[in-house]
Amino acid sequence: MKVKISKKRFFPNTLTILNMFLGFSSILLIMNGEYIEAGFLILLAGLMDIFDGKIARLLGISSKFGVEFDSLADVVSFCVAPSVLVYNIYCGELNTIVGSIFSFIPLIAGTVRLAKYNLESDEDNPKSYFIGLSTPISTVTILAFMYFNNKIVGGGFYGDPRLGLSLVGVLGLLMLSPIHFPKAPLITFKSGHSNSLLLIILIVSSFSLIIWKGFALLPICLGYIITNTLLWVYRLRTTNP
Repeated sequence: MKVKISKKRFFPNTLTILNMFLGFSSILLIMNGEYIEAGFLILLAGLMDIFDGKIARLLGISSKFGVEFDSLADVVSFCVAPSVLVYNIYCGELNTIVGSIFSFIPLIAGTVRLAKYNLESDEDNPKSYFIGLSTPISTVTILAFMYFNNKIVGGGFYGDPRLGLSLVGVLGLLMLSPIHFPKAPLITFKSGHSNSLLLIILIVSSFSLIIWKGFALLPICLGYIITNTLLWVYRLRTTNP
């Protein structure tokens, strides 16, 4: 039985290792000025992050080790990598210390966010939402801003640094906030109306990305963040009039 369980754990742990490797590889690309390619690897790391936990739960092999190992991989891909990216793209004209402070936001906010998540997570009773914006969504939003501006202007332009750094600051606050953001839905229409609605939104968003590519990612990310922030405020006001 122990041998069978260890073999089952091999697959989700391999996805976690791939997540970490892709994040590490993206950092190397960023250091070489290959920002678009680095962003693509981070997006792939995000896919690995989605599926490793879901597969572990599907196989019934979720564990505290898996949670901790996944978080360590996330630190590389969605905390260190975006901080290095922000420093290289948006902090070039700033004083080194000031640039370091701004680019440190994804790293410090992300690691605190992950630590809080590990303390609050309950594998026996998993929640359908995150408390605070997840580190992958925060990172993808930064990439979306970069891709959107590069698609419109081109020529190595990745957005106004002032807007980019403002976005980084807001995302840092959202990661540490008490706002509820829904997790990725289960790939089934048999898990309730909320899951079915989220799954439909996910499918429509995926097709939008296929059709409009870099133009669609930023509106999708901002729509997800703004909509769920407004819903959280609305629920807060209705439950505490």
